[in-house]
Formats: sequence, C-alpha cells, structure tokens
Amino acid sequence: MTATDRIGLALAGVGKIARDQHIPSVENGDDFVIQAAISRHGKIDSAENFESYDAFLTARPDIRAISLCTPPEVRFDMAKKAIAAGLDVLLEKPPAATIGEAQALAELADKAGVSLFATWHSRFANGVEPAREWLSDKTIAGIEITWKEDVRRWHPGQAWIWEAGGFGVFDPGINALSILTAIIPGQTLVEKASLSFPANRQQPIAASLQMRSAAGAPITAEFDWRQEGPQTWDIVVKTDQGTLRLAKGGAELYIDETLTVEGPDREYARIYTRFAELVRTRTSDADFQPLRLVADAFLTAERHEVEAFIE
Repeated sequence: MTATDRIGLALAGVGKIARDQHIPSVENGDDFVIQAAISRHGKIDSAENFESYDAFLTARPDIRAISLCTPPEVRFDMAKKAIAAGLDVLLEKPPAATIGEAQALAELADKAGVSLFATWHSRFANGVEPAREWLSDKTIAGIEITWKEDVRRWHPGQAWIWEAGGFGVFDPGINALSILTAIIPGQTLVEKASLSFPANRQQPIAASLQMRSAAGAPITAEFDWRQEGPQTWDIVVKTDQGTLRLAKGGAELYIDETLTVEGPDREYARIYTRFAELVRTRTSDADFQPLRLVADAFLTAERHEVEAFIE
C-alpha cells in the first residue's frame, strides 16, 4: 500500500496509552497516517498539533478518521462532534462513561453513515480468537476470572480513574469482561457483586462478581488493584472436553495446561487493521456488552468500605 492510500487520522488525547500503543501501532502499520493531534499537554512531532478540539474540526475537514484516547467522561461530546463532521470514529475502551452515551453514539453514527469502532483491545490478544473457536463445540461447566494487578504500577498519577465515572478497578476489569463476552455466545448475566471502595475514593479498588452465561454456566470474577509482585490476568474455562486457560490477559492459551498459542503483543496493530476494514467498507463494530456488565455490577453490588488508598 502506498502512502497516498493511507487513511488520514487524527488522534485526540496524547497520553500514556496513545504513546505506548496507538502511535507506534499506526506508524508501524500500513493503513493510517497520523495527520493531526489534539491535546492540551502532549504533541506528536510528525503531525499538526491542536490544543482546541473545535479548532481542529474547523481547520482539518480533510481528515477522514479520528481515534479518541481521552478519559471516557469527556469522550461523548467529542465523538458526537466528530460524527457530525463526517469523521469515522475509533473509541478507546471503555467506549463511553455510560451505556446511554454509547448507544446514542451508535445511533448517531448509523444515521450519519460513518463508521464507529468501540474497541476492546484485549479481544485482539493472541489467544482470544483461538479460544472462541475451541469452545464453540464444547459445553461449558464453569468459568473463573482472576484479574489482579498493582494500580500504582499501571495507573500512576491518574486521579480521574478514582472519580465518579472513572471506573476504578473496572478499568482493567472490563478487559476481562470483553474477553469473556467474545469467547462465549449470548448475553452474560450478573447475579451478585461485591465492591470494595477505599474510604477516600469514589470508585472501587476491588470487585467480586457472580455471573451466569446465557446457557446457564456459573461465572465468577475477582478484580483487585492491590496485587503486588507477579500480576495475574487469567480466565479458566472448564468444559466437558477439557479445561481452557487464557493467561497474561489473553496473550497465552493453554488447553489442559499445554501451551497452544503464544506470541508477541499485536493487540493494537490488529485494532487498526480492523478499523481500516470498517472505514473502507463503511461499517461499524460497536458491542457494548462489557460496559453493560460493569453497569449491572454496580446495580447489584453490596458496597464495602476499605482502608484509604494513598498513592
């Protein structure tokens, strides 16, 4: 593919996730070229930089697509304006602060005839699609999710994540839910939840969920941001024909503890390949079931106060 065939892309929110994942994935891929960046603090040397989102929309009507990498609480208004301007929109996860916002964006994109991509990067991990295929002819007896990490290591200085609308431990936990809903069919149901809130924070630092698959299989999930030492991102699925385990956030797939899939991280590279397909075919990919599960967890949860969190 030549440079002239690449899709012009703007990137809003030049923070850690943009620098670690989005920018290198675009630059190392063949489908997009970053032509503009919108951020109050960060800049991209190879692009035209804007501090004002509205100024960008006015100045660069030639750009075809945009990736929104901002915190979710400000993303709705930005996406709405982008759709109105005819831009195809990629939403970093979680796609919006509420289900209502997410569904409204899907409807707006459909009416405007633009592509909307609600990304769940963990679904693009090496083992996820092979896991879905392996499970497709199995009867699931139960699923156990363990997603425990150190918030100080992975989210340093991100105060917004603890505020109302910031998701707390569900910011990483929703990655597990996105994998879960990708590898099993139908709608997953939340039955009970228990959320642990630090005394000085608005969002939970830990969560325990009891769920059930559409076919009736029990599912448990344990999310915790207080994990020190080795980090744990595992999903274990027990079936009538053996046990499947996705480890390291879906990067590795084990069948009866035999490693069957591994490889380098290409989650965001695959995201941009998928976005290019959507843009070129004028279609959308906007599944909000992981976000709905988080909302249902809050609706059904018992609340427990735990010791204050000091970063």
